[in-house]
Amino acid sequence: MYIIKVKGVAKIPDYVQLRDDKFTLLAYFRVDRPEKSLDKIGLGDKYDYIMGVVQELPFGKILKLDL
Repeated sequence: MYIIKVKGVAKIPDYVQLRDDKFTLLAYFRVDRPEKSLDKIGLGDKYDYIMGVVQELPFGKILKLDL
């Protein structure tokens, strides 16, 4: 799984993309509202880990996650 943090501009907020190994979009959520999207794809139990990675991840970088 891959994670990408996208910088928002003006009124558009920052977003996070989660993609699988084939780079198919699994989830797309606002940095400040991740709970519903993570629960929807079955990663609600990994919330603390994923959000910790998001906080450290620079905008525009792609990081491979091993969950």
